[in-house]
Amino acid sequence: MLVIVRHGRTAANAAGELLGRRDPALDEVGRVQAAAIARSIGPVDRVVSSPLRRCTETASTISDDVQLDDRLIELDYGDLEGVAVADVPMSTWKQWRADPSWIPAGGESLSELSARVSAAFDDLVAEIFRGGDLTVVVVTHVSPIKAAVGWALNVGPEISWRCRVDQASIHRIGTSRGTPSLLSFNETHHLIEQDSAVG
Repeated sequence: MLVIVRHGRTAANAAGELLGRRDPALDEVGRVQAAAIARSIGPVDRVVSSPLRRCTETASTISDDVQLDDRLIELDYGDLEGVAVADVPMSTWKQWRADPSWIPAGGESLSELSARVSAAFDDLVAEIFRGGDLTVVVVTHVSPIKAAVGWALNVGPEISWRCRVDQASIHRIGTSRGTPSLLSFNETHHLIEQDSAVG
């Protein structure tokens, strides 16, 4: 099984900014979220992470042995990096939603993202199948998670606009016989339990 995790919160996430290749650490809330993720998931066979710090910090709460894969890095937003989501012009959103091959200046298209993420997950499923149904955790970002869901369902990157992926959420993809199947999406119960414990 693949257990896909979106990293805990950073200050840029809290500010509502497009956060692509910048590399901030988790904020205080993000560290609490990461601990809640680890408790919810429990023991696993392997942990693979995006190389960005917000992911590696989250992954390190799950295992002391974290393997990095550059293909799991967040979408490159180019000139839109750091822009508040609310400040992106509506014309840009329309263009982005209409064409998966559209590229923000200096950045990366959803189609390019989908290709690299799909290749990474193809490799992981093959390894799981050879290893005898291992449980592998993948810690990554919002856009690669949406691409992974598209890969599991065998649909195109346009699905990303119809998926909500919450901060520190968990998603599960079955790998029986080497074929992916979406088992759960956007689990956040572990965060509710954490909030209750803190409150």
